[in-house]
Amino acid sequence: MSSELAQAKAPDTPTAVERLFYPQAPESWDRRLLLSPVTALAWGYRLGVQIRGSLYDANLLSAERVEGLRIVSVGNVNVGGTGKTPAVLHLAEMLIGAGKKVGILTRGYGRQSKEPLTFIGTDALPSVEEAGDEPLLLARRCPQARLLVGSDRRALARRARDEFGLDVVLLDDGFQHRRLARDEDVVVVDEAVGFGNGQLLPRGPLREPLSALRRATLFWVRAATTPAPHIPPLPGPQVRTRYQPTAWVDPAGTQHPPQALAGAPVLALAGLARPGSFLRTLRQLGADVRDSALFPDHHRFTPQELREVETRAAGQGARVVTTEKDAVRLPPAFAAWKVRLGVEVLEGEALLRRALGLS
Repeated sequence: MSSELAQAKAPDTPTAVERLFYPQAPESWDRRLLLSPVTALAWGYRLGVQIRGSLYDANLLSAERVEGLRIVSVGNVNVGGTGKTPAVLHLAEMLIGAGKKVGILTRGYGRQSKEPLTFIGTDALPSVEEAGDEPLLLARRCPQARLLVGSDRRALARRARDEFGLDVVLLDDGFQHRRLARDEDVVVVDEAVGFGNGQLLPRGPLREPLSALRRATLFWVRAATTPAPHIPPLPGPQVRTRYQPTAWVDPAGTQHPPQALAGAPVLALAGLARPGSFLRTLRQLGADVRDSALFPDHHRFTPQELREVETRAAGQGARVVTTEKDAVRLPPAFAAWKVRLGVEVLEGEALLRRALGLS
């Protein structure tokens, strides 16, 4: 565990990326000067993003429309950690509950194969190397939805319509994927962090300038008890939601109530863009977080790393706990409890149903 992110941390200590992207206090001039080379890289990134966006806005680059298929994009302007996957799951479940034939189009970030593939949760599932972690999690949690994984999402959309006769597809992480026209652009915003320091990559968490939010047709707001300061007004209708832990899933796959590990010593294992959110969830559940092993987003855990985690946990008499997304990348024999999140829609249910074509 050579990287800083993999070292033991106090339960509420932010990672290096979180400190950079989501500072808890205004940055000093000394710090800004120190980070000026990174700021220069962000200016170059901004220029490239703006040129590409201008080409689409001027119709010099065009988006393909797949007639007869409703396409709902679910994305964000932040890189990682806003709660997009639970949003996709909730929307898929709403559509399936309404009797729709549903697909999820996803790139399958981190997969080693370049071949397109498709499956449903009741199939024999591919490996994480073939599909990526998020598609496998989506298939396990929503087995009736068809996953279509690949880089060419226009071809996947045509296949969803022509080969599988789907009614609607969710374009996962699709806000920046402008090659495919969509009926709705849902943008997920986590109120707890907002847009961080407001800077573009690599200086901050933003994939696009905030002016890009004007393309959104609906904002999915993950409500927070204490919202981040200085979140600009969102330029469109909003659905307000709350994410709550709904269950613990033990290593055998049995579900337990959320309070099952209250007071129990645990070691938090995660490979997330913003692991601080996971640690706060554990505290909310009353778990005694003795230690943590935190890695970069989508990290592939090595056998040595997992042995070290087991040794550290055993030394403190602690269970290893993780997220459902991280659990997909763990070997079956590795014993870890998983926390399951659910979504409650607080406001805007009618807006959501209209966006999905259900009213």
